[in-house]
Amino acid sequence: MASLSDVVVVAFLAGAATGLGALPVFVTDRISHRFYDAALGLAAGIMFGAAVFALVVPGLELGSLWEVVLGILLGSVFLLVANRLVPHVHLLISDEADRSYPQSTSAEAVVGARKVRSALEHSGENGGDGGDSGGSSENSRQAMLVGSAITIHNVPEGLAIGIAFAGGLEGVGIALAIAIAIQNVPDGFAMAIPASRTGLSKAKTVLYTTLSGAIPEPIAAAFGFALVAVVTGLFPLAAGFAAGTMIAVIFRELIPASHGHGYADIATLTFVAGFIIMVVVDVGLAV
Repeated sequence: MASLSDVVVVAFLAGAATGLGALPVFVTDRISHRFYDAALGLAAGIMFGAAVFALVVPGLELGSLWEVVLGILLGSVFLLVANRLVPHVHLLISDEADRSYPQSTSAEAVVGARKVRSALEHSGENGGDGGDSGGSSENSRQAMLVGSAITIHNVPEGLAIGIAFAGGLEGVGIALAIAIAIQNVPDGFAMAIPASRTGLSKAKTVLYTTLSGAIPEPIAAAFGFALVAVVTGLFPLAAGFAAGTMIAVIFRELIPASHGHGYADIATLTFVAGFIIMVVVDVGLAV
């Protein structure tokens, strides 16, 4: 069984992937919609498979149906409440991508951009012009909003990693960490671009973006691992909670965000590919 230090290292690497997303600020301020949608689709598929195979199924094997169901419900409600408190992270990311690619004219992209602008105007965080003319203060708010959302969403993801390792599912825990890392790359880019436009040095932009994921992820993973390791009977409820947050993230954020730029088919195929990866990991490799 993996040790607490092993779990912390794995979760740290997954969270630090936000820093990889910030590296392109040294050469460009644009991100491909095709890559973004495909990456989100793949991460969603892997995370969905991990939620089922690494959390729900083991929870049912070690506890009662109602413990797992209650955990799923609590986890999903927690995620939705967090979204109420912090603006929708992937809408913010999509908005940043739309600013970098204003030439997109697909019907889906236009509708998606309008929804983003409406949501941001409603929250009072959009200057109204959809561009970079809002100045440094608007870019600072944009970076802080995305960074805060990334931090909050890394908490349940870190819990899931810790709980998976605590349940003796090291292989699935690693696959889950990879899925989270894939998701964190475009998230990191979305935070880094507005941050770089505030006059912050590129090195500090990469550092702060990395810390937005590298700090909360291992802390949450350590908490989940230690909690389940100490209170062994808590695993079914905790596994359900982590699964609920992940499923809510997938259907509330990842899937909608990956279908807003005209590459829904690619995102769907990568979702299926991600789920197949988890089937192979869980069944084929018997982890």
